[in-house]
Amino acid sequence: MPRFSVIVPVYKVQAYLHACLESVLEQSFTDFELIVVDDASPDACGALIDERAARDTRMKAVHLKENVGLGPARNAGMKRASGDYLIFLDSDDTLTPHSLHAISDRIKETDEPDVLIYDYARTFWSGEAVRNQFASLLKEEGPAPFRLSERPGLLRLLMVAWNKAYRRDFIEREGFTFPPGLYEDTPWTAPVLMKAGSIATLDRVCVHYLQRRRGSILRTTTRRHFEIFDQYERVFAFLDEHPELSAAWRPVLFRKMVDHLSAVFSKRDRLPRGSRAEFLRKARTHYRRYRVPGARPRARVRARVRHGLVRLGTHRTYRTLWTALRVRSRAKRYAARARHRAKGAVLQLHYRIQLRLPLRADRAVFSSYWGRGYGCNPGALEAAVREHAPHIRTAWIADPAHHHTLPTATRRLRPGTAAYWSALARSKYLVNNVDFDRRLVKRPGQIMIQTQHGTPLKLMGLDLQDRPAAARGMDFAALLRNADKWDYVLSANRHSTLVWERVYPASYTTLEYGYPRNDIYQRASSADVARIRESLGIPPGAVAILYAPTHRDYRHTQLRSLDLERMLHNLGPRFVVLTRAHHSYGAPLAPSSGRLIDVSDHPDVESLCLASDALVTDYSSLMFDYANLDRPVVLHATDWEAYEAARGTYFDVREFPPGAVARSEDELTDIFATGHWRGSRSAQLRAAFRDRFCVYDDGRAAERVVRHVVLGEAGGLPSVAPLADRHPAPAAGVADEPLPRADVSPPAPRF
Repeated sequence: MPRFSVIVPVYKVQAYLHACLESVLEQSFTDFELIVVDDASPDACGALIDERAARDTRMKAVHLKENVGLGPARNAGMKRASGDYLIFLDSDDTLTPHSLHAISDRIKETDEPDVLIYDYARTFWSGEAVRNQFASLLKEEGPAPFRLSERPGLLRLLMVAWNKAYRRDFIEREGFTFPPGLYEDTPWTAPVLMKAGSIATLDRVCVHYLQRRRGSILRTTTRRHFEIFDQYERVFAFLDEHPELSAAWRPVLFRKMVDHLSAVFSKRDRLPRGSRAEFLRKARTHYRRYRVPGARPRARVRARVRHGLVRLGTHRTYRTLWTALRVRSRAKRYAARARHRAKGAVLQLHYRIQLRLPLRADRAVFSSYWGRGYGCNPGALEAAVREHAPHIRTAWIADPAHHHTLPTATRRLRPGTAAYWSALARSKYLVNNVDFDRRLVKRPGQIMIQTQHGTPLKLMGLDLQDRPAAARGMDFAALLRNADKWDYVLSANRHSTLVWERVYPASYTTLEYGYPRNDIYQRASSADVARIRESLGIPPGAVAILYAPTHRDYRHTQLRSLDLERMLHNLGPRFVVLTRAHHSYGAPLAPSSGRLIDVSDHPDVESLCLASDALVTDYSSLMFDYANLDRPVVLHATDWEAYEAARGTYFDVREFPPGAVARSEDELTDIFATGHWRGSRSAQLRAAFRDRFCVYDDGRAAERVVRHVVLGEAGGLPSVAPLADRHPAPAAGVADEPLPRADVSPPAPRF
């Protein structure tokens, strides 16, 4: 018998059905049967099912003679199931890649539980994906498996059947079936979880839950929403039949019922005109029938109001109080806007006054990445200023959430405050790796250093004029006005110099001194590397892979082309993966679990590079910096054509890579499993890459900038050490096996 029976009921989803079925049939785990139930769908679904079933013997087509609804259609699929576990999937949703593999592995790890709960993400028609807000409930806490009484908070998860795998013999033994009608998941989910002898969780998104713009029955205006009352009657009837469960779970389910009823009622597009008062009266009847003494609502004001209105059941009272709450909320918003505008006007007046006061020649202001915290080239320069020009007092602009990253020796500035505007108006030196506030007035005598934040592979600046999708409404006139404020621009190599001077044409001076942020790679010791690895939780002797993909201009969401857990499983226990998502997405690539460590929020990417033994990236500029460590770099280039078409690049990095190139997950796994990632050919490629892009990064870039710009030492600056004479910080996980070096480098391409 197969491991899984995946049951998909189908009705009027012909536009979405192909994606749903392919998401199952293309899984890397193949021990399953796919049971697709055509619920007498009036469109082309039946024909599509038969066509796909004819090409894959794992798929079984079931055609019902009449439309019975989602619950009975699932029951029809269960009758034909033979798998160890049942998995339900709605026909407009999809399984994420490798999810069956992850589910199977987790079931084995947790001794075949009755129910395994996994996570989902809402995917919108716009392309946006948002993970379940209660995902933290799925993290491992204590032993697994467990009973629901040990983690009752799991009932806060969405009451659906499709985010769980169910042991079939448990379902059959208890006689669980789906009822007819809307909200059929409610009298299924709660009883199943309460009766389960063992439950486990998987903290991984396995389902993409499509939020359709039109067509979802739960988002249509219909009297069928009254069927929710029948479903909760079934829930409490189950409790009456199982008195051993009633005392513990009746108060919980009562609160959940009231929340659910009030949520349906409060959606303005759910109930037909003229039926809202009737719905509220029926809700009041259910409130009184199933009320449990002491079952109080949550502490939030809106929750208490909703419970009170369901208890009273008066539509007029509900409308009056809800209108009062909306008016109150709107008044607060208007008042806040007025205060904000008044404060802004006062601050701009303050700034204009400060601009008339003398410059302070001993002051320098730094910032990076729009106030995200201390780091990058500005961070390395700030430290160098304190070391080589101690008479300069430094200040750093950052949002309060990032103030903990700042050194104690530098002053903290919060954006938008009076102190912030005073510092911008009166400090002689202004240093940033992006642009300062557009309202900044560059004064005579002020010196602005634009450090940049990477070697450009993708098109930048004026080169984006013919790439509207990547430019996203960029104001090129404003871009040039900002460039006109720059006095110095830092460059790490000749390639960068040529790009910056063309795409940001202005009268600044280019300092081809290397990137200050890369100095640490030449200065850090083995002890520093060991300390960082210990702080990140990397086991001694482990091979740590830093995985850091870049942003995609052609996608709203992150590209998750790697199943990192599967990759680690195939590579064995010695490997660890540090995952760093691009900051523009605001979400991790994968949650931390075991040998998978999320470092997206770590403030210092240089420390992560030092801690790792190899870098896996796609088209991120991090590869140019990482090459200074002379450690292996592997490119995972699965979508080069799409990336190049959307963003545009200065050269094809696959033709001149810093190491091995993988075009699929299996190739990437093989590169590490066979040792090719650190073989002689990879070393040759890395040597050529370093010779082209790492000439000036010898550990003294920041010193050269400070001596030139701040101390005025135009001549006699520290000379650049040749690549052969440098000794970057050694890797820790492969210290016992020296990395091969290449004496002969392949020719570099022309740029």
